[in-house]
Amino acid sequence: MKKLYVLLAALLIAAMILPACAPAEADCSSADTFCAALVTDVGKINDKSFNQSCWEGVQLAEKELGATIQYIETADSKDYAKNIATFGDAGYDAVVTCGFNLTNDTYEAAKKYPNTFFIGVDQFLLKDDTHPDLPLANLSGIVYNEDQSGFLVGYLGAMMSKSHKIGAVCGTDLVPPVWRYGEGYKAGAAYADGIMGSTTEVFVVYHSDVGFDKTFTDPEWGATTAKSMMDEGADVIFGCGGPTGNGAVIAAGQAGAYGLGVDKDQYFELTEVASRLLSSATKPIQPPVLDLIKGAKEGTFQSGLYFGPSGYAPYHDLEGEVPADVKAEMEKILAGLLDGSIKTDVPPVKP
Repeated sequence: MKKLYVLLAALLIAAMILPACAPAEADCSSADTFCAALVTDVGKINDKSFNQSCWEGVQLAEKELGATIQYIETADSKDYAKNIATFGDAGYDAVVTCGFNLTNDTYEAAKKYPNTFFIGVDQFLLKDDTHPDLPLANLSGIVYNEDQSGFLVGYLGAMMSKSHKIGAVCGTDLVPPVWRYGEGYKAGAAYADGIMGSTTEVFVVYHSDVGFDKTFTDPEWGATTAKSMMDEGADVIFGCGGPTGNGAVIAAGQAGAYGLGVDKDQYFELTEVASRLLSSATKPIQPPVLDLIKGAKEGTFQSGLYFGPSGYAPYHDLEGEVPADVKAEMEKILAGLLDGSIKTDVPPVKP
């Protein structure tokens, strides 16, 4: 009967998910097989941004831990719980869920499948009326201070702008990490103005006029919004929100403006405009994901909150255009943000 159950579970996975690096028929309920999986937010694993970073972390588990890995790309936000349950029912050892929007479904799954470890990226998990059973021994949320990374590129953008007008094209501000990026960007520009004695006009637009199934997957809107900002004189554009933000950065680069990427070093992803990518506001996802999956395998899993680092990407092709004093100040700002001597004054969530 158990073999029949495993076979049915394997067939279900094969029917629901795209092929990854491991055979779908692997017996993840066996103690001899360590399995790790990813459920994306709405979108693809090759989005050159957030979902892709999560998947790369799971791929490291295959490379370094010998894990059998698989993924489901979520097409509709109503499918979060179903997609997570697919791996829980199949006996996966660790399941990574990618994005703030999966917080509640990940929490419920951790209660339903106590023998599976759940890792929620961008999921701030604290005990409250909605999550009364926290902490759970098999649940960890990876969180970041996105306002710090946004602050860094906001400062950089303001310092490099010739027009003293910069823009940010973001996904919905209903997602706290996105809002923190955008507001941190404004604060960083203000910090630069304090140093230069200038006034930088900052355009920040959130794509909150559509549902969660569209806000991060709308590069056309991102490009159009970036172009409208450049028509107003902006010469630096920060793209913040998956393919939507990518569309903005690509439009900026193609117009000869500076682009700023997000989440990972997008110089290696947005290759068509890499020569115009000034930097990226980074929050490395791969190492924390790997670390927590490793803990799940070795019995050292860190439940609760796992804080990832803030940072910014190298200047790459534009290294020679960034003045030495700006580079030095970027390093000082990063150090100050990390030790608390510099504050962004951005609250954790939108008031």
